[in-house]
Formats: sequence, C-alpha cells, structure tokens
Amino acid sequence: MNGQNEYDVIVVGGGNAALCAALSAVENGARVLVLERAPEEERGGNTAYTEGLMRFAYNGTDDIVALSPDLSEEEKNSDFGVYTEDTFFDDMARVTEMRTDPDLCEILVRQSNSVMHWLREQGLKFLPQFGRQSFKVDGRYKFWGGATLAVVGGGRGMVDFLFSAAERRNVDIVYDAWVRDLIHDDDGVHGVIARVKGKTTHFHGKTVVLACGGFEANAEWRTRYLGPGWDLAKVRGTKYNTGDGLDMALRIGAQPRGNWSGCHAVGWERYADEYGSFEVIDDYERDSYPFSIMVNADGKRFLDEGADIRNYTYAKYGHIIMKQPQQFAWQLFDSSVTHLLRPEYRSRRVTKVIANTIEELAEKIDDVNTEQLIRTLKDFNASVKKDVPFDPTLKDGRCTVGLDQPKSNWAVGLENPPFEAFSVTCGITFTFGGLGITNDGQVRDVNMKPIKGLYAAGEMVGGLFYFNYPGSTGLTSGSVFGRLAGRSAAQAALGPA
Repeated sequence: MNGQNEYDVIVVGGGNAALCAALSAVENGARVLVLERAPEEERGGNTAYTEGLMRFAYNGTDDIVALSPDLSEEEKNSDFGVYTEDTFFDDMARVTEMRTDPDLCEILVRQSNSVMHWLREQGLKFLPQFGRQSFKVDGRYKFWGGATLAVVGGGRGMVDFLFSAAERRNVDIVYDAWVRDLIHDDDGVHGVIARVKGKTTHFHGKTVVLACGGFEANAEWRTRYLGPGWDLAKVRGTKYNTGDGLDMALRIGAQPRGNWSGCHAVGWERYADEYGSFEVIDDYERDSYPFSIMVNADGKRFLDEGADIRNYTYAKYGHIIMKQPQQFAWQLFDSSVTHLLRPEYRSRRVTKVIANTIEELAEKIDDVNTEQLIRTLKDFNASVKKDVPFDPTLKDGRCTVGLDQPKSNWAVGLENPPFEAFSVTCGITFTFGGLGITNDGQVRDVNMKPIKGLYAAGEMVGGLFYFNYPGSTGLTSGSVFGRLAGRSAAQAALGPA
C-alpha cells in the first residue's frame, strides 16, 4: 500500500495504549496511522487525566534506580520495598475474586518490568511518587501499596512524550478523527471509516488496532450495562470515551469479554464538573478515606474505610457511594490525621466543613440526618481499640469493636478538634467490559476465532479486571497490551520476517 490513505497499521485512539501500539508497530517496520477523536489540545484519552503512576514488578532499590537514575543519594536511601511478580499475581487474583483471565494476567505481570524500560527507550522519564505513595518515617520515605514510579509530568507528560516519540518515527497522526465503522468483509478488517473535521473519510490498512477506550463517558451505555443510577455518575476523564470502538467491533461479531457490569469508580468531589478537566486533573479525588469516618445521608457508616490499603479499595468504593441515598457521602477526619490528607484536599475545589464539636459538625452538615450522625460518631469513638498504635504505612490492626459495620485498620475517632468533613460522590474512571483477545492481542469473534486484521489494547481488553482493580495497573496494562497489539498487527500486515 502506498496511497495517501493506505497504511500497514491503523491505530484508533490517542492515549497510552494507542501510542504504544503505534510505536511498537513502527519498530516492527510498519507504516502507521494514528486516528485521535479529540482535537490536538484535548488529545491523550484517559491517560492525560492520570497522575502517571504505574504498577510493575520490581525486586528492590536497584530496579527503581535503573528506571530513575537521577535520584539524589538521599532519595535512593528511601525504603522502596519490593513488589515481586508473585505479589502482583496475588493482588490481581485477590481483588478480582480469582476471575482475572490467567493468560492475560500472566502477560501483564511478566511484562510489567520490561515495558517500563521500553518506555524509557521511547523517551519517558520516571520518578518515585514521594508525595502520594509514601509516608516519611523517622526521616526516611517509606513506600506502600506496590505503586512506586510515576511518569515525569504525570499523565499529560506521558501523552506528550509518546506523541513526540511517534512524530520522530514518522507516524502519521490525524486529530478530530471520529472513527465510526470498520471496513471489513469475509476476509477480515481492511481499514476504518472516520469523520475527520466533519467529513467522512476512508482509511485503508492491512490491520487495525482499536485502542479508543471504554464507554464510561456514555450515560446511556452506563445505565444499560452498569445499571440504574449510573447515568448520574461524574466522569473523571475524557468525554470522548463513549464506546465507539466497542460498538463497531461488536457489530462485526467480536466477542464481548469481561466484567461488562463493572467499572473503576472512586470517591470524587460531590460538585465536580460532569467530565474531566485539564485544569483540575486530580483535584477532585478524595482518596484519604482510610483515615476517615465515612457516612451517608442517613448519618450512618456504610463500608469499612480501613479494609485495606487505599490502592486496593479506592476503585470499588465509588460503586458503594453510588448506591447510597442521593449518591453522596461525607468523609470526616480528626485533626490528628489531617496532616496525612493528600494534596487535593487542600485545593480550592472542595466541599468542606470545619467544626470544633461533633454537635457543631452535625449541624453544619445540613444534608445528613443530624441525630443519627451524632449517635454514629459517639458510638464509633467508643468502639476504637486505642491500645493498638496508629501506623499509616501498613495495615495496623487499629480497629473498632462491637459495631455492626466494623473498621479494620486506622480507626481514629473524632476527639481532637478541629474536625474536617468533605463531601463526595462517585467518579467513574473506566469500564471493565471489553473484547476477547488472543494472547497476541488479536480480537476474537463470538465463535472464539480470531478476526483477521483486528487487534485491541488498553481499556478495550476484556477479562483482566473484575469488581475491583489494583491501583495504577491501568497505564501498565495499556503499555503492555499496546506494545503487544502493535507488534502483532505489524507482523500480520508485513508477513513473516
């Protein structure tokens, strides 16, 4: 193919997974086109709205320094711990209730370290996430939760690095390209039909990689697949992830795979914008809840705030908030723990109340049952096992005793004013339902047979995540399966080496 709109590999999408697919395809000799639905100033999909944190297997400080060689001696002396492949496997099995696809999970875990080095070869830089993933203990940073390194510049930095790498390698990039259909026949997929700046355009390719996200920004699909009330959820990321890639693949017989009734959803600023904003990014996230007492409109606790380290609960707790009366909750903090709150709690974009007594706090939170809230807080205060020391760096076992809804760790009553309260709702990040793929990233049809010429990566891969999600696995998954799909698509397009 050598025509103006003819390519070896066409990649649909403009986030991390799509760009990794494009770069991998170029490495394997393909002529590549990237079609990004958003205009250039909004490019990057959900990747651009992340903090750039990536979960990967590593065996200690040497692995961290190899990926982040410019650390000072003091920074190198941090307690990075270890995060082995076995631990990664255990986390994936545990949080998905043993449902994660074993083959896909193995690809993800086994390639998680190598893909970080591959990203460095593309020009990305990494630094430990000192401010969000560690606490200072005796003057030394101690990391927790298995997610240690983030891309310099966060998600937008990652997007800019990857687009720059693609441009250096002569990948053609078209913005404002809304792909609506696949060009296909009995012999497979041969390209796509897109509206480019409002004009219908055909792009022909020997293979196509779909990496254009889930359906989290589509209120109708959220209600259809996630259930009643999900049309009311706030969208944390891009407004362009409306399920178009999934729709066009399903229309030609692709296999739906994974947890279509599940999603990644977190506690989010109650009065946040409907969609993500580059001006805000993570200012709306409210992830210090393990140190809180969380109550609903009835003034009652409704979950175990300290069931596990934040990285293993935050992606499912948004679901639980969504099920509460009027879809909101309040996080209440004692002054003894407010210094541990993540930076976004100090931004200007918060719904916040401060009070010096429980009664004053209950009066100021005027959309919660006042009398029940006071009872809840007094009962909680009396239930805390105070002989167990508080330790934010690990599951400390400081729990409650005798409550119908226990708190397993980090139990701190409201006893040292001033007390602070923050109102939250549900923010959806991405959906778990996707397409069935082979171990080479090729999309399967409903008869479990590969669809010739069609590949998928990123949020469109079904079968990895169910019910929950180990924090910061999404970008890693996008990179791993993007690189895999790009390589496979290029090899299929060009034939045997």
